[in-house]
Amino acid sequence: MSKDTCDIFCYDEEKVNRIQPKINEVVGVDKIFKALADATRIKIAYALTLDEELCVCDVANIIDASTATASHHLRLLRKMGLAKYRKEGKLVFYSLEDEHVRQLVQIAMTHAKEGEKNGNK
Repeated sequence: MSKDTCDIFCYDEEKVNRIQPKINEVVGVDKIFKALADATRIKIAYALTLDEELCVCDVANIIDASTATASHHLRLLRKMGLAKYRKEGKLVFYSLEDEHVRQLVQIAMTHAKEGEKNGNK
């Protein structure tokens, strides 16, 4: 029998009443994590934490993909509010939307690296 669940059902009514009304504040957060859950998109987002902005061709080369693939993923990140772009002549440059996105990606990378050090994969 698993020991990772309670043996009886009881709850702290004060905690539940304090936290439950705030739960709906998570609306939209799932979309952020869904966008970053794709290995290619997290690589792109991480690359964008390492440089202020990258053109689509740079991203394609960094992730070893076609410009069409890179463009597709960058467009999705933009539509999800995680990246922005600017056009300069015939080039399109992408960057992360804001410092919060940068921090989120950097924290996730730090957490993953710490997990690897501790034998978690």
